Amino acid sequence: MNRIKIICFSFFFLLVIISCQEQKTIITIKPNIVIILADDQGWGDLSLNGNPLVSSPNIDKLATQGVVLDNFYVNPVCSPTRAELLTGRYHVRGGVYSTSEGGERLDLEENTIAEAFQTAGYKTGAFGKWHNGMQPPYHPNARGFDEFYGYCSGHWGSYVDAVLENNGKIIQTKGYLTDVLTNSAIDFISENSENPFLAYLPLNTPHSPMQVPDKWFDKFKDVTLPKHRYSEKEDIEKTKAAYAMAENIDWNVGRVMHALDSLGISENTIIIYFSDNGPNGSRWNSNMKGQKGDTDEGGVRSPFVIKWGDKISGGKKIETIAHAIDLYPTLTALTEVPPKNKLPFDGTNLATLLLDKKEKTEERILYSYWRENLSLRNQQFRLDKDNQLFDMQKDLAQEQDVSDDFPEIYQQLIAAKSKWEKEVLSELPKVDERSFPITHPDFSITQLPARDAKVDGEIIRSNRWPNCSFYTNWKNEKDKIYWKGEVLAAGEYQPVIYYTCAKENIGVTINLFDTNKLLTRSKIEKAFNPPLRGMEYDRIEREESYVKDWNQLILNPISLSEGSIELRLTASDIQGGQAIDFRLMTLERVN
Repeated sequence: MNRIKIICFSFFFLLVIISCQEQKTIITIKPNIVIILADDQGWGDLSLNGNPLVSSPNIDKLATQGVVLDNFYVNPVCSPTRAELLTGRYHVRGGVYSTSEGGERLDLEENTIAEAFQTAGYKTGAFGKWHNGMQPPYHPNARGFDEFYGYCSGHWGSYVDAVLENNGKIIQTKGYLTDVLTNSAIDFISENSENPFLAYLPLNTPHSPMQVPDKWFDKFKDVTLPKHRYSEKEDIEKTKAAYAMAENIDWNVGRVMHALDSLGISENTIIIYFSDNGPNGSRWNSNMKGQKGDTDEGGVRSPFVIKWGDKISGGKKIETIAHAIDLYPTLTALTEVPPKNKLPFDGTNLATLLLDKKEKTEERILYSYWRENLSLRNQQFRLDKDNQLFDMQKDLAQEQDVSDDFPEIYQQLIAAKSKWEKEVLSELPKVDERSFPITHPDFSITQLPARDAKVDGEIIRSNRWPNCSFYTNWKNEKDKIYWKGEVLAAGEYQPVIYYTCAKENIGVTINLFDTNKLLTRSKIEKAFNPPLRGMEYDRIEREESYVKDWNQLILNPISLSEGSIELRLTASDIQGGQAIDFRLMTLERVN
């Protein structure tokens, strides 16, 4: 009998140990993170914020279940906001001064939020628009993301059956781009549902070109738009398309939420939704002054919602000012993941505020800067680029300068502005001296698009906006397309050129040089000359370049040595007065 009691007691004790271990495992599972970022969506483009036409039930549900930061701020344009999200630091500190031609690159001294979570054992993935550098070590795969599916450029030329990249490899997709990117993010979430993950979903809309399927556009075809301060400047069809895109985004947010629910991981997932700048057009935005590109309230205020199961009390709206620079310190604090930043954060840890600890953040000033324009925001006031002071709690439209009514606050903000200009803006380089990387020891593929190339001669760009453009009008043998850069990894590489060539131009030879040294050449013997496309899906005439389908010219492998180089494309034996149109060259290591 005693033996039976001992056996029973031992068995019970073993079950207790196992149970405790299981409970401990559950307790110590790190929360997942999903960050969804819209592109060019204004604060007022959601029903959450009172838009009378747009229905965004899924984002509204996130707000009901989570917290709204009602005074959340970003940068006036795309790449700076993305840099600030990634680093917790103002974009000017990280070398981001433009949205193309190398100025969008994030300094290599900066550590990213993805690197912190990757080091902590998270699977990390980015799905969409990167816009902080293309060639490794600026590529997302080199900045902490295990998986990248999307495009590195500032905008994309076609949202239907788009050509994208997956970890450097060029791929052809099928369907509407926003849906395709969401599909890829959901696949990543499903594949990593039993491990902690960070999924970053920077969507492409409602950035132009204004392409959206009839399924979403038809609702807005015949609506009367709400009147607002900029109604006289409004492009009505563009606004309708933007609203249709907003509803498509919301549907895709709902798909992500459903995937998390279906996998049983919703309660242990932090999900965030916001936008990268103000609206890309004159449309309803609750009478705020400014839009994309402006440092006024309407240009930098973004919708923001965050949900985390029952860890964050649902249905709460917080008025405390916050910024994209706060996300890195806040998310690492919420998840107890050690940050990897070697340089000091500009952002504030908002964890106690979000977790309802009744602790207020310190009084602070937020800085909005773009192209010589600097605006400051504290909890109550905005000092604009022209040094006018506005009480944002009473005057969202920024119509009444109150600097005479609040002289002490005015002088404090003027002094803070002057100090920031001297201490932070002085870090902006007069000349970008960072080298252009061509090949990298840790990555097998380097993309060299037309966007990043220079030309000599009569060759012209297909559009004044470099992103997603191509080169055309290549008529002379003395003309060249070239990249000046630095080979970071010696080896043998396979060049592939993406081109089009008309029938009458067959026989042209494309030559690849290292300065004046011929590396390889190949004659084009087959015509491939599809028409421009994209306009068939546009709701309004676009400003960006139209696109084409491209053929591949596979050249013989070349040997590259480490060091400075000028990779140069020239054409010889030009037939019919025209060589080729050029979109991209890739270099893939073969040895």
